[in-house]
Amino acid sequence: MQSQDRHRVVAIDGPAASGKSSVARELARRLGFVYVNSGAMYRAVTWHVLQHGVDPADNPRVIQLIESAPITCDLQNNESRILIDDVDPADRLRDDRVNDGVALVSRIPRVREILVEKLRSYVRDRDLVMEGRDIGSVVFPDTPYKFYIDASPEVRRRRRALQGGRDSIASRDRADSSRSASPLVIAKDADFIDTSNLTIAEVIAEIISRLKLKNLRGLA
Repeated sequence: MQSQDRHRVVAIDGPAASGKSSVARELARRLGFVYVNSGAMYRAVTWHVLQHGVDPADNPRVIQLIESAPITCDLQNNESRILIDDVDPADRLRDDRVNDGVALVSRIPRVREILVEKLRSYVRDRDLVMEGRDIGSVVFPDTPYKFYIDASPEVRRRRRALQGGRDSIASRDRADSSRSASPLVIAKDADFIDTSNLTIAEVIAEIISRLKLKNLRGLA
């Protein structure tokens, strides 16, 4: 995929509350790339499922709904945005019921198939920093710019609490790592960074240092 496109992708993967969203957003700003939050896309379709009264565990009904849903992916302020039925659910993506349902919806292979195609569409026009759980392993496996960031369970639980999240880090880890479709893994050629004792600025500095070693064009 990457080799067929002239635009570049920096893939940032990691588990919940590892710091990947904050790092990826600021890294994109520093590089002048578009920031794409793949997790927001899965949360958006989960919200859509719940809005239609569909049980997130009912795979056939979820698939039917998502296959027929008018999903539009565009950009706002150089960041990805998803509209479903022309509605932007951005302010509802952290609702408790979305937190509870997103692991069920995102484990469905057909849902991932649909959304991976949407995610790949962004690279047609722009350089990207994309964060998620399978960006380097599935969405853009050919990009040479792959990073996996993590932190200790204690640090991640504390970060999640500060974000106002009530979902269980341990439960989400089990769901992400054990699903049959695109499980959370460390891509074999990804650089691993432990963010437990690093600030966002320090993580970004480390990534930029490694991108220079990988000869990413345009870095000072």
